[in-house]
Amino acid sequence: MTVQSIHHVTATVTDARTDLDFYTRILGLRLVKKTVNFDNHFVYHFYYGDELGTPSTIMTTFPYGDWNVPVGVKGAGQVTVTSFSVPGDSLPAWRERFREARAPVTDAPPRYGSQSIIVEDPSGLTLELVGEVQDERAAWLAPGIGPDLAIRGLDLVSLSIRQPGPTLDLLTGLLGFEVVAESQWRTRLAVRGDGPGRRLEILETPGATAARNGLGTVHHVALAVGSADEQLALREALLSRGIEPTEVRDRCYFQSIYFREPGGVLFEIATAGPGFTIDERAGELGSSLKLPPWEEAHRSEIEARLPSLGPPA
Repeated sequence: MTVQSIHHVTATVTDARTDLDFYTRILGLRLVKKTVNFDNHFVYHFYYGDELGTPSTIMTTFPYGDWNVPVGVKGAGQVTVTSFSVPGDSLPAWRERFREARAPVTDAPPRYGSQSIIVEDPSGLTLELVGEVQDERAAWLAPGIGPDLAIRGLDLVSLSIRQPGPTLDLLTGLLGFEVVAESQWRTRLAVRGDGPGRRLEILETPGATAARNGLGTVHHVALAVGSADEQLALREALLSRGIEPTEVRDRCYFQSIYFREPGGVLFEIATAGPGFTIDERAGELGSSLKLPPWEEAHRSEIEARLPSLGPPA
């Protein structure tokens, strides 16, 4: 039942076109799937990642800017920083790239031997780029972004938790994580070895405001398991601990269950497959709107009500 890695991070964002431009043109990630929110099929769901949308490389967004959704509150019980892995010596170039794009960027204090920078995306999400010397994942190379600069995938995800004890117990006692580093108010965990895409950090924030989902906040973090059988076994183990996960939900590209861990963060357990090439060839990923089969009969209505993406900025 051990988790393999982070699967993806999903955030609630504002404008669809602005989001696309930032994640594909500025960060240089590939749009691997353009679909809809399966719980609200009049809202886009964008998946960004490497060439095939491999688990541990994926960032996904729900653009809710046209739905009168309020700005979220960052705080306890939430993913508050999403970190990406980049080549170790690329941070100065990234800093300049963000400044040219007028994206707010600052240096982060070094931790555990790594340098990083913090950037705010157009919706107000806090993103971090971590300079990693060793990350063997193959990067997607967008126009103007070479291998010496390109993002390799997610590095780690930081969770703000008021009382970390029960969260640590769940992660280490059931999900297969191990504590690999500690400092004041910060605990780093990793699964299947301490490497990019397999790390979580718990930030102890006893006095933090309670988080509220909304524009500019992370909705959930998904962890990957290898099979549907492992997912079901993990679901039973969660129930035995008094945690009530959802039923298994078909997300077409993977199967999912959701639950809130003791600190309040919404977790998803997602299967590694079948993957994003189930309904598009690898070379065409993200090029057309894909709907779940049960919504195909409503395609005309859905396409008419989705916001126009317009040309790139």
